[in-house]
Order: sequence, then structure tokens, then C-alpha cells
Amino acid sequence: MSADEIEVKFRVADPPALERKLVAAGFRRITPRTFEKNVLFDTPDRRLRAQQSILRVRQYGERWVVTHKCLPQNNDPVARHKHRIETETEVKDGDAMSVIFSQIGYAPAFTYEKWRTEYADASGHCVIDETPIGLFAELEGPREWIDAMAQRLGLDPGELITLSYGRLFEEWRAATGSAATDLTFAAIPQPK
Repeated sequence: MSADEIEVKFRVADPPALERKLVAAGFRRITPRTFEKNVLFDTPDRRLRAQQSILRVRQYGERWVVTHKCLPQNNDPVARHKHRIETETEVKDGDAMSVIFSQIGYAPAFTYEKWRTEYADASGHCVIDETPIGLFAELEGPREWIDAMAQRLGLDPGELITLSYGRLFEEWRAATGSAATDLTFAAIPQPK
């Protein structure tokens, strides 16, 4: 099923404080903290990346989801919100999908992991993602809802991020000089 995905990210300094704000704003937790592994596939010449598209196999707890994301025809590269056309389907065996993609010329290009907790209200979602490079949250829903909720959560518009986790990882690597090639907990040791 295809749908428009409109979202922003922001860094989270105090997860319990954010969770209290979400509850006060009428959110309910819909998924407890769950491990998520994502593998992006691409051609050897990185054709999908050049088109700003992704082909992803995600394992979220016991669920497997295959997703394709691409830019909409009317994409505005300087927009306040990240906007993608997302087509996804749940599959029974993500490992088998990975083999199929490899057999038709796609190979794993980037892996990223996180622990995700999901919240929702009547109009949108907020997820809290614990990644190897820090804590982030995403607001996903209609543009007007995102703007109103960001304001209600006390976020400054300058705090809102439209970059993907892949791009955030590239920025982190440049800033730290890390040689890690994947955004995984094994590749990026966590402080004790």
C-alpha cells in the first residue's frame, strides 16, 4: 500500500520528560520499546541512492516489512517537513526477501539499528528512537499537526530535522572520524 509519509525528527535530551509531555498531549503508547533492524538494498552503482530512493527490509520485533520510498514529483528540497512516497508490505520471511533482492541484482548497502517506542494520538505518531549515535524522536502525520505538536512539545523550529538516519550517520562519521560503515550497536560501541 502506498501513502505519503510526512515527518520531522528532533534530538531527545530527556526521554522521560518527552514521554510525560506526550501523555499530557493525549498520546498513548502503542508499541513498547522494541528492537528494530533495517537493511537498505541498492545496485552496485548505487542507483537508488542517486534517485534518493530506498528499498528496505525491516525487522521490528517479530514483524518483517519490505518498504520502497521515493521522492514525490512535487518535492521541495528546502521544505520544513520530510515528504516521501512510501510503499510497504508485511512479509513472512525478511531473510528470504533479502535473498530474492540479491538474486535480482540488489545487495545490502547500509544497515541501521535502533530501539523504538511508538506513541500515537488521533492524528499522528511520535516515535522515540534510541540509536547508536543518540536519541531522536519523529513526529509523523499531517503538516499542520506536526507544526502544532512540535510547538506544543516546546520545540524550536530550528530543532526540527528532515535528514534520514543514513544522512545523520554520515554527519556523525564526519564529526567523529569514525570508520564505522553501518549504524549498528556492534559497529559503534556504546559508553558504559
